[in-house]
Amino acid sequence: MGFKLSGVDTVENISAADFKKNYLDARRPLVIKGLTKSWPAREKWTAEYMKEIVGDKSVPLYDNSKADPAKPINTSAAVMPFNEYIDLIKSQPTELRIFFFNIFKHAPQLLDDIVLPKELMGGFIESMPAMFFGGSNSVTFLHYDIDLPHIFHTHFGGRKHVILFENKWKERLYCLPNATYALEDYDVADPDISKFPALDGVEGQEVFLEHGDTLFMPTGYWHWMKYLDGSFSLSLRAWDASLSRKAASVYNLAVKGGLDSVLKMAFKEKYAKYREGVAIKRAEKALADGLPL
Repeated sequence: MGFKLSGVDTVENISAADFKKNYLDARRPLVIKGLTKSWPAREKWTAEYMKEIVGDKSVPLYDNSKADPAKPINTSAAVMPFNEYIDLIKSQPTELRIFFFNIFKHAPQLLDDIVLPKELMGGFIESMPAMFFGGSNSVTFLHYDIDLPHIFHTHFGGRKHVILFENKWKERLYCLPNATYALEDYDVADPDISKFPALDGVEGQEVFLEHGDTLFMPTGYWHWMKYLDGSFSLSLRAWDASLSRKAASVYNLAVKGGLDSVLKMAFKEKYAKYREGVAIKRAEKALADGLPL
């Protein structure tokens, strides 16, 4: 037993009406393989091209290790010139990855190579396209984005393994209190159910992205990602149309994000152990209660 994973719906292209009815309004993930066929980026964005554009700018790098309770979330593990990092991920396996990199600040001409899919929905945050790079074996820990956007996640130059869960499963996923991420002590790709019994039967979806594929992740969706090849991704973010979702985004940023950082810095390991204990108790109770219904 373990997770119950199904595939993600996949289309070559989709009409705005179909997308809105069956995926945006229904909040269901979707892979659109042909969305980027008209993008110059689909052909131009190679590892060598990125090296040429960004050069030797120093970038923070992250690994797969569990977060240090004495440090703020997303504290980097190392720093390296970008061009050397690209050589590294293309030549050998590594856990090192680049997280939420605003490459367009350094190379605004790259914006000419992409097209926001405004024909499918509105609300795009045009100032916040972000890129993510990883070596084979690098993993993005299980979480949902704190500001609750819809995300169009396009992959380039290799393959990426993605596992998704609806937000209704967050307690069973051992979500940490005051946070939008899960206990980091289990392997999402192969969880030990004997140690984490609340994971048994949790329903999710799984997909393997290839070059040019775009994954639509609805607001609040949990996601775990593993780079199978040294490669990179682009995330385009859009607000949900509802005012309640925008209010929840502000609350998360102001309360969850701010409070979590303050408590971590103030109480360090003591706080980390406390909230891990709470996550385990909540998960066990949700399992016993048969949640979510």
